[in-house]
Amino acid sequence: MPIYEFECNSCGHRFDELVKSGAESVACPECGSDDVRRRYTPPSPPSRQPRGAKVRDSESRRREREAVRRDRLAETKKRRARGEMP
Repeated sequence: MPIYEFECNSCGHRFDELVKSGAESVACPECGSDDVRRRYTPPSPPSRQPRGAKVRDSESRRREREAVRRDRLAETKKRRARGEMP
């Protein structure tokens, strides 16, 4: 059963309601009126990434590994340019 957001046309109260499929109408919990309309609620955008401590820790370790790899590649290129490595 999906949760929908409703607004009462009588009193203006906004509320969320768990609605069965095929339900006729929903009553306002404030005034009891059946004159309610379902509001459009856009879906939440996908989050970029969770920002928990574990994620931040793994991101910092990944950045460190990438920095070490870049340094190692740069050193290898310098050695090849000097003719030290085949």
